[in-house]
Order: sequence, then C-alpha cells, then structure tokens
Amino acid sequence: MEPRPRSFYILAVFFGLFLVFLYGPTITIAILSFQGPGGGLTFPMRGTSLHWFRDLFEQQAVGDIWGSFSRSLTLGLMVMVTTVVVSVMGGLAFRKRFRGSGILFYLIITSLVIPSILVSLGVGLIWSQSGLTVHWSTSGFGAQLTWTLPFGLLIMFAVFNRFDQSYEEAARDLGASPWQTIRHVVLPIIASSLIGVALFGFTLSYDEFARTLLTSGSYNTLPLEIFGMTTNVTTPVIFALGTLTTVFSFLVIALFLTIYWLAGRRRARRGSDAGKGLV
Repeated sequence: MEPRPRSFYILAVFFGLFLVFLYGPTITIAILSFQGPGGGLTFPMRGTSLHWFRDLFEQQAVGDIWGSFSRSLTLGLMVMVTTVVVSVMGGLAFRKRFRGSGILFYLIITSLVIPSILVSLGVGLIWSQSGLTVHWSTSGFGAQLTWTLPFGLLIMFAVFNRFDQSYEEAARDLGASPWQTIRHVVLPIIASSLIGVALFGFTLSYDEFARTLLTSGSYNTLPLEIFGMTTNVTTPVIFALGTLTTVFSFLVIALFLTIYWLAGRRRARRGSDAGKGLV
C-alpha cells in the first residue's frame, strides 16, 4: 500500500480545523447548558446537571419561549408548503419560453442579493402604510417568502432542465390528462427534489432573523426571542434553549432524510414489481 502524500495530511488538518470552526460554537453552547444551578455564561463550569433544561419548562420571568417556538414552527410550515407549491408551478411554467421570462427570472433572483434588513423594512412599511396589521403570519410570512422562493425556484429550474419529457409523452399517449400526467408521472419522479425544497423552505424560515425583525409585529418568532434574551438573561438557560433548538433542527433534517429514504425504497419496489410484471 502506497503511503499517503504529505498534502493529504495537510488537507486533513485543514478539514478538521474547518469542522471545529463550524461546530465548535454549537458544541460549546451545548456543554455550558449542562451546568449546575450556580452556573454562569462562561467557563469554567460550575457543576453539571439538567437544571437549566428543567428551568425552560417552568414559568419564565422574561420572554415567551414556547409561544415564540410555536409561532416559528407554524410560520416555517406555512412557508414550506407555499415554497414547494409555488416552486413547482414556477418550474413547470418556465419549461417553455414566454415573453418576459428572462426579465422575470432575474427579478426573482435579485431578491437574494438585496440586504435582508431592507426587505424587512420595505415589507413592514407596505403593510403599515396600507393600513394592515404588521403580524408574523402575514407580513412576516411575505417577507420570508422573498428569501425561500428564489431558492426553491432555482432548484426546480435545475430539475426540470434535466427532466426527460418522454415520460410525459408516454403518459399522454396512454390517454392520461395533463393533471394525471403531473400527479402520477411528474411529481413521483421529482419527489426527492420536492423534499429538498421543503427542507430548504422550513429551515430558512425557522431560523430567519433579519427579514422577520420589522415584520413580526407584537409577537416574536424564536430567533427574535433568543436575540431579546441575550440582553436580559444572564443564566445558562439561554444555552439550554440553544441546545434544544439545535437538536430540534437535526431532528427535522433526520425526518426529511427518512422521508427521502422511504420514498426511494417505494420507487425501487414499484420498479421491481413493474419489471416482474413484464416478465
């Protein structure tokens, strides 16, 4: 076996440092969240316990942790569903060239390079000047869509650019209607991409701060609540909250990966059954 070149070890050390840089802050917060009742916000730790996790489930003197969590979860699901539906519709629409499609495409992408805080300010002003109530479920929802929809549309553009239209032609030759073709042919083929768009939509919404800052109204989402806690909470309870929200994020990712895996197995089983039927 040939020895590895020196460059391999140099790159391995560089990659290890990158992982420390990427996950070090999260690991540090997780460690500090397990301090004893007399713990502080810095090292050295003062004992170990689950005290601050239990404190999260008790009545808090400041903040509305679980209310903000429920709002972020609800908003994330709203944004996720809307992003998936609109992205699929947009991807289908852009499969054929139409007048103004190029300009429309660049207008969609432009929202990604506009500073998020300006988007938040603009959406908030539109709502307030129109006499509408600035609220996380309306103006906040709209502001976050300016962030998630371009990503979803870009994914769908890439998917449909590689999509083999012969499957649709075969379905139409067999008498399928346009809706049946989309439902039974197109959507099952792009199912894995839809799961990716859904994950993008939910995670981008769940932890979005800047675009929600001036559009949430009187009720905070979880990122805004955590930011507010940094100014008046001086105990490791904020670290415990950060640890739980990180675990929740990983659980969401694991859920989507499980759905993707199950969908892949289902497609493989259908393909196997179809092959046996032909034999």
